[in-house]
Amino acid sequence: MSFLTSSKPLSGFVSVWLLIARLASGAFMLTHGYPKLMRLIDGRAEGFPDPLGVGSLLSLILAVGAEVIGSVLIMLGVFTRFAAFSLIFTMLVAAFVIHANDPFARMEMSLLYLLLFATLFVFGPGKYAIDR
Repeated sequence: MSFLTSSKPLSGFVSVWLLIARLASGAFMLTHGYPKLMRLIDGRAEGFPDPLGVGSLLSLILAVGAEVIGSVLIMLGVFTRFAAFSLIFTMLVAAFVIHANDPFARMEMSLLYLLLFATLFVFGPGKYAIDR
């Protein structure tokens, strides 16, 4: 219980928590990115949502880049803030553009991911990361 009353920074505890957050959020996001990656590889970009008006193919490439490559980078702790920023942007688009007219329950997952990636953006990867 002394860690609750200590005035010292909780660097060890915080870094372990950031490691857990990085590994979990990256792995969970990969489950969303992997089907998009397979869709891209199979050449099935047609019909993919184009919320930014850049075309379905580029929208799919950007989503795969953030959700697959960004997730792996976050899990490794490499370019963490850059990867987190790309996922923050992706989750903002998912929540407030793709699911704008849906019930809150459809937005909820995007918002939870947004919170996780924003936390990693603000606090960085912690000391258990390749970036360190």
